[in-house]
Amino acid sequence: MLTSVDTDLIRVLADPLRLQIVTLLARETLCTTHLVEETGARQTNLSNHLKVLREAGVVETEPCGRFTYYRLKPEVIETLAGQFTALAETARANADTKRACP
Repeated sequence: MLTSVDTDLIRVLADPLRLQIVTLLARETLCTTHLVEETGARQTNLSNHLKVLREAGVVETEPCGRFTYYRLKPEVIETLAGQFTALAETARANADTKRACP
């Protein structure tokens, strides 16, 4: 079953821009400047979304001079994917289970 922490993570990833950021970071570690170029989002908007992703534990930062690089934490995505896989397996195993109406 999905816990409240999991639903919070789902909400974080449900935002289209944050999902785009996660998709880009799955391919390579990028700084904010790269992410602005790739997404077309404004710097302040992008920084706010990166803060949400950071606080949710989805990305980690790496300072490099005056830039900050962002890296996706794949284990967070793997854990969420595993929970969805388990949920699907439970649904498959209980497909014929039906509670009688009172």
